[in-house]
Amino acid sequence: MYGADLTEIHDLIHESRGKDYGAEARELTGRVRRLRPDARSLLDVACGTGAHLRHFAGLFDRVEGLELSEPMVRAARRALPDVPVHVGDMRTFGLDARFDVVTCMFGSIGYATDEAELHATLAAFARHLNPGGVAAVDPWWFPETYLDGHVSADVTTAAGRTVARVSHSAREGPACRMDVHYVVADAHAGARHFTESHRISLFGRATYETAFRAAGLGVEYIPGLHSRRGLFLGLAP
Repeated sequence: MYGADLTEIHDLIHESRGKDYGAEARELTGRVRRLRPDARSLLDVACGTGAHLRHFAGLFDRVEGLELSEPMVRAARRALPDVPVHVGDMRTFGLDARFDVVTCMFGSIGYATDEAELHATLAAFARHLNPGGVAAVDPWWFPETYLDGHVSADVTTAAGRTVARVSHSAREGPACRMDVHYVVADAHAGARHFTESHRISLFGRATYETAFRAAGLGVEYIPGLHSRRGLFLGLAP
């Protein structure tokens, strides 16, 4: 789970790597509204610091977020004081509300540790959809598209602070393990180093589609989006 150190620099480092949260939110909204033209409410599950949510807030009448990491919840609430952001686990959450759209972005669905948890997660999404609602899921890599042993490195400087990120990702059975090292430096605090380690499941496309259907959702897969991971759209009856 993401800690306080990463929360502080999360958006900065990913935006420096070219991630455009606003463009992703607008593109996803356009696709959702082809299925549900009157969609007015949205729940962003695993919303992190609210980087996508702040853009969804300008595209929908009512938005809410859900996030397991409490440091990220606090950051999202600071950034979006008028938006409800709930502490909760995507596999088991239960809110007293339904939405026209439920989103799960940035490959966060891969934190479901096995197929049973994937099914539980999509069932939770379905329970929170209005009739005719849409679940939009940005998946993690499929086994056949995952690059075993992938290394990436990035350095960015903003507002007097420099952040370096180096990651290594390796296959571990049906999942991958990604170890990430960060160095953060500024003139006042000097340099500090911390690490994060993540185990992320490598579900196949058919596994995702089976889980959508088991949750009672029709499913469509759109390739090429989100760093070529694609996008799943699940339609509630």
